Amino acid sequence: MIETVSSNKAQGGTQGVYRHASSVTETGMTFSVFVPDHAPGAKLPVLWYLSGLTCTHANVTEKGDYRAACAENGVIFVAPDTSPRGEGVPDDAAYDFGQGAGFYVDATEAPWSANFQMRSYLETELPSLIAAEFPADMARQGITGHSMGGHGALTMGLRDPERFRSVSAFSPIVAPSQVPWGEKAFAGYLGADRAAWRSYDACALIEDGARRGELLVDVGAADNFLGEQLRPEMLERACATTGIHLTLRRQPGYDHSYYFVSTFLAEHVAWHAERLK
Repeated sequence: MIETVSSNKAQGGTQGVYRHASSVTETGMTFSVFVPDHAPGAKLPVLWYLSGLTCTHANVTEKGDYRAACAENGVIFVAPDTSPRGEGVPDDAAYDFGQGAGFYVDATEAPWSANFQMRSYLETELPSLIAAEFPADMARQGITGHSMGGHGALTMGLRDPERFRSVSAFSPIVAPSQVPWGEKAFAGYLGADRAAWRSYDACALIEDGARRGELLVDVGAADNFLGEQLRPEMLERACATTGIHLTLRRQPGYDHSYYFVSTFLAEHVAWHAERLK
């Protein structure tokens, strides 16, 4: 059962924010869903959007420019939170670990393992809820995301190509096992055994045999995280080596912000819609 936090008519559809009690994270979880106007009984494809460090569902819901494109293409847009939250949920003072920084993993280390089960939440619980509560055609799903959420989109899409017909990302962390953000998070959530990290690392997944026909990735050429944290050239090499068709667009002058994401998000919606027909 879900609670409607808000519901607003917008750009040819309805933008809602919802909350439910999650049995997976053992917390309340909030997410947003945009549903285009549609014929009675119609089922629409679903595009998942995973947000980045420090974000909630609200960042893309309030700053993203996707609703008109979703309405035009008949695509439901789902934006979950980035981590469990609330009193009694473990946290860390740093912005890149703890609440707001779930990294879309199932944590195995205490104290995080009690609540930080974002992989299972997004692979099992929330999809079941979306299927039950919204006019969603779960046979037609795509996924995208930004930064930490780009990492989540790539890894989920590579692990489950049957569920996700299309995968794209904005400014993704493509090899978190080899950059500071990921090394810190994975050590804390998953422990010291780096073998346990590989299923959450896009480049490692490709090295270990994961395949997709194509990927779309946009990065800002002026992104100050590009060289140290994002490392798109590593994904470029992994895809070139294995025959995955990667469209990697380095957008001149753009940074890591939602000014960048909002500029190209409608293009990503249309790209996914074409593949979800």
